Amino acid sequence: MARDVTDLTPIASRDELVAWFEAGSKPPGTFRIGTEHEKFPFYTADLAPVPYEGRGGKGGIRALLEGMQRRSGWEPIHDGEALIGLFDPGAGGAISLEPGGQFELSGAPLENLHQTRAEFDAHLIDANAVAAEQGQAFLSLGMSPIWSLGQTPVMPKSRYKIMTGYMPKVGTRGLDMMFRTCTVQVNLDFASEADMVRKLQVSLALQPLATAFFANSPFTEGRPNGFLSARSEIWRDTDNNRAGMLPFAFEPGMGFERYVDYALSVPMYFVKRGEVYHDVSGANFRDLLEGRLPHLPGERATLSDWANHLSTIFPEVRLKRYLEMRGADAGSVEHMTALSALFVGLLYDDTALSAAHDLIAPWTAEQRQAMRDDVPRLALRTMIRGRNLRDVGREVLSIARAGLARRARVNAQGQDEGRYLDILDRRIDSGRVAAEDLLALYQTEWNGRVEKVFETGRI
Repeated sequence: MARDVTDLTPIASRDELVAWFEAGSKPPGTFRIGTEHEKFPFYTADLAPVPYEGRGGKGGIRALLEGMQRRSGWEPIHDGEALIGLFDPGAGGAISLEPGGQFELSGAPLENLHQTRAEFDAHLIDANAVAAEQGQAFLSLGMSPIWSLGQTPVMPKSRYKIMTGYMPKVGTRGLDMMFRTCTVQVNLDFASEADMVRKLQVSLALQPLATAFFANSPFTEGRPNGFLSARSEIWRDTDNNRAGMLPFAFEPGMGFERYVDYALSVPMYFVKRGEVYHDVSGANFRDLLEGRLPHLPGERATLSDWANHLSTIFPEVRLKRYLEMRGADAGSVEHMTALSALFVGLLYDDTALSAAHDLIAPWTAEQRQAMRDDVPRLALRTMIRGRNLRDVGREVLSIARAGLARRARVNAQGQDEGRYLDILDRRIDSGRVAAEDLLALYQTEWNGRVEKVFETGRI
């Protein structure tokens, strides 16, 4: 999340939380596309990660942010004295830092995928120009391939300090998730509660397919890790109270109220008052609603608290006032644009959404979970109801491409948005994902040297 929300409107009831979600419904003509991506900064001389303040006279993450601010004119975001991000008060985009220095673009809400691709390109021109001045570059991979946790820098963000202390209490891989992974996600709108439910069900059921298509994290600490998406595997034991496939979303009666009840059951991390983050990890949001949180006696919930709490819940698809697709590893610009194209094609055309919903409707909760559990290792070879994801993916791509054709958003050359799915067609044709390409290079041209991925995965 680029910035913590600062809406101090008081809230005191579950109904007000439900209304907050309902207010996110938008007319289809105003639907937008927001794409976020993370990448690892590294020093080109020795492939070391980039600390916040730099090292040996070389600039660090702070200098990257300062350089981006000079080029863009965006406004600074601070945590105390630390510059931790930038935001564009005009278009709505932002740059933020993940815990280990992962450099994130939270894209502006855009009308079409041609704009999404142009946004990626413009950002990378600026980011690479600033990085090059400091002997740095960016690696776009789902997991850092050579750095241990001990070698990974720590960013000066108060909320991350709280999370770092809490994560080892609730899972074995939370610190890996925070410090050593990168993702790309697309955020999409809904028109009503019923529209949200259909979109949530389709995107949840197909999130393992997205993991398969974009699997791109086969190395850890200088060697193959046994997975095609180690990032996805990490999420299986990060904090199962706040992650997963949300089986309740497919049950009768699913709606905003049911998601509110789920979110209320997820333990809190922090409450922010002014510039201070109060560590309330493990606390219950209901207690804050009722003014009886033991950590902050008498303090009552605000809309800021609710929005910030929702940002600390990490299911495969997350509901806010839009839906966030969270299943994919970071990768090339073509891959990242393809993720947005895949879900725009499926969710922003009613015919496509109905076809996709018909496809996933017979899948049981157990089958969806088994698919989710297998996909980090098997990618497109994962099975669901007797079909592998390569076959399912071929059908899903056909549905998505037809949806994009009906949207008919064309560029200056008259091409519709379906062109951004071409790379996924090639994945289906070959049956191989990016991680398998990297492993093949590791075993042949790279002669077992994982460090070569800093050339191949440079973005």
